[in-house]
Parts: sequence; C-alpha cells; structure tokens
Amino acid sequence: MAKKGGYGFGIVGCGMIADFHARAIEAMKGGHLTCVFSRNKANADRVAGSYNCASYQDYKAFLAHPGLEIVVIATPSGAHLEPCVQAAGAGKHIICEKPLEVTLERVDRMIRECGANKVMLAGIFPRRFSDATAVFKKAVDAGRLGKITLADAYIKWYRTQEYYDSGDWRGTWLLDGGGALMNQSIHTIDLLYYLAGEVESVCAYADLTIHKGIETEDNAVAIVKFKSGALGVVEGSTSCFSPTGHPAEVHLCGSDGSIFMRDNAFTVWDFKKKWPSDKKTRQKFQAELGEVGAGAADPRAIDFSGHRKCFEDAIRALKAGRKPLIDGPQARKSIEIILAIYRSALKGGKPVQLPLKRTPVRKSFG
Repeated sequence: MAKKGGYGFGIVGCGMIADFHARAIEAMKGGHLTCVFSRNKANADRVAGSYNCASYQDYKAFLAHPGLEIVVIATPSGAHLEPCVQAAGAGKHIICEKPLEVTLERVDRMIRECGANKVMLAGIFPRRFSDATAVFKKAVDAGRLGKITLADAYIKWYRTQEYYDSGDWRGTWLLDGGGALMNQSIHTIDLLYYLAGEVESVCAYADLTIHKGIETEDNAVAIVKFKSGALGVVEGSTSCFSPTGHPAEVHLCGSDGSIFMRDNAFTVWDFKKKWPSDKKTRQKFQAELGEVGAGAADPRAIDFSGHRKCFEDAIRALKAGRKPLIDGPQARKSIEIILAIYRSALKGGKPVQLPLKRTPVRKSFG
C-alpha cells in the first residue's frame, strides 16, 4: 500500500528500475507514490497494481494527476530529455536516473529548462549516500590524505549476452549513451570525481570484447589527470566473468594517507596522523573476503536504500530551499568525464582535455 503524506511522486517509465524507485518511495520519509506512466499499459498497470497508485498512458494526463509534485524519470537514458522538459513546463520537480542524458547538449537543455521553470533537477547516484562514502568524504575534506597523488576507480563487472539482448536500447549510442562506462561504471566514476575533484584530461582505450550485436564498449581503461595534479586509472567493464561479480572500488592515495573503498567497506584506512576514531572505522567498515555489492553481476539485485536516501535528500533540499546533493550540474560531471574517455578511445588513445565543448562523434566499437 502506498502511504499518504509528504510530497506526491510519480514515476515515468515502468521497466525493471521502476520497481526499485517504487520500493524506495514506499520506504522513504516525506513522500508517497501517487501515479506511474508508461506507453506500455501492461507495464504501467503492473507497477500501479503492486504499489496501489494510478496508471497512465497519456503523459499530459499523468502530469495533471492531483497531488503530483515530483516526477521520477526512469526511461532509457536517451529518452530522459522529453519527459523532463514537459514536466518542468508543468511546474513539477524532477529526479532523474543516471545518466541525466546521453549527450552534453541534451543534459544542458534539461538543466536550462528546469532553471527557467524554477523547479528542482536532481540526479540519482545512490553510492554517494552510502555510510562508507560519507566517512571517506569527511576524511578527504579534513585533509587526512595530504596531497592526493593517485585516484583510481575499478568496476570489473559482468553482464550476460542475454542482458544486452533483453532490450533493443541496451548497448546503443542513441538510448544507452554508451556501454560499460555510461551504464554501469558511471556510479563509481561519479564517486571518483566527488572524492578526488575536477578532471583535467584523459587518455583511453576501449573495445567490444565478448558481447555481440551492440555498438558500445564492454571494456575500457583510461588514464586520468586531475586538476590537483593527481593521476589515476579508470577500469570499467562488463566482460569480467564472476558468478557473483567483483566489487566496485575507489582508491585514493596521498602524501599523508591512503583509503581503498570496496563497495561500502574499506580494505585500506591508513594515515600518518592517527585519529581516535580510526580503530572504530576499521571495525565498522571492514571488507569481508568474497563479499560483493549488489548489481555487480545481476542488475536486479540492486539495493533500493541508496535510492531512498537520494529521494529523501531531494525532499530536504526542497524544504530548505537549497540544492540537492546531486543537482543538474553535479550529475553532468560524470557524463562529461565518460564522454571524454570515449572521445580519446575513438581517437586511438589521444589525450582529451576537459571541459568538453560538445559531445564527441560516436562510432561503433562493435
């Protein structure tokens, strides 16, 4: 049963990810699910029936639903712009799945339209709301690492051929916006930016290694130069077989300390200057051998608690009249980094400077 009270949410798009959104809204504080929209009546009715809310196939009627205040966009990545623009024009706040869109031009229009209509635009990056990320960020901001020298992200995941065959949009430039980097690795790349700061340039290689029938990459490696002077590596893949998947990792090393985060745990928590809380932190966030975060091998295994925290942050931002943690410009950052990696890879590994002025020409890796 959908609970009442708080802000009224509506979900656009009723594919697999809509269930995570609906469960998160059902569990959150300060909001409830009022309605869902999909062009596919069976999909919309399935979600609506599961969560006791209204079902729509007409988008204008959906936007006019009584009590709808926040639209959550869960369509394929390259189909986020149009429902966003219409919702903003109707005065609805918007929370959008990652990536916001598949080109910088489309992302920038979303940001402009929401700004012009004075509505909130928030991106969904659940990993920013994990307990380990909060502790990691606090240590970085406190200067415990000293001068950051290396900053790396490793996402060695696996997706079956059946996964890509399950939807015509998967692995396409038009609607997926990319492959292993844009769809799966973007969460960890966002964390790398969030923790290590602005990227100055990248040089990269990418390829389609084991999957068939898609345009985009399933394997990529980039060398990253940060504006701080730090160097780093991004490895993103959906071609690394494991029955359970490998954990996503972010490593930061500096002159005064090192932190290695493995999903929502730490394998390294070392500093020149010790804090009394370090022992407790190690005990609380100790990584267990063989423990892997949800989604590494099976996208249906994702934990919805990060989505709930993202939605609750958006509610708090609206009430306080502030920006959400991941507003439009923040959500744009990881997209720009990934597009720079694609540009370099499609140019045979040549260095690419950021910021990008436009979305690179996209050629098939297949």
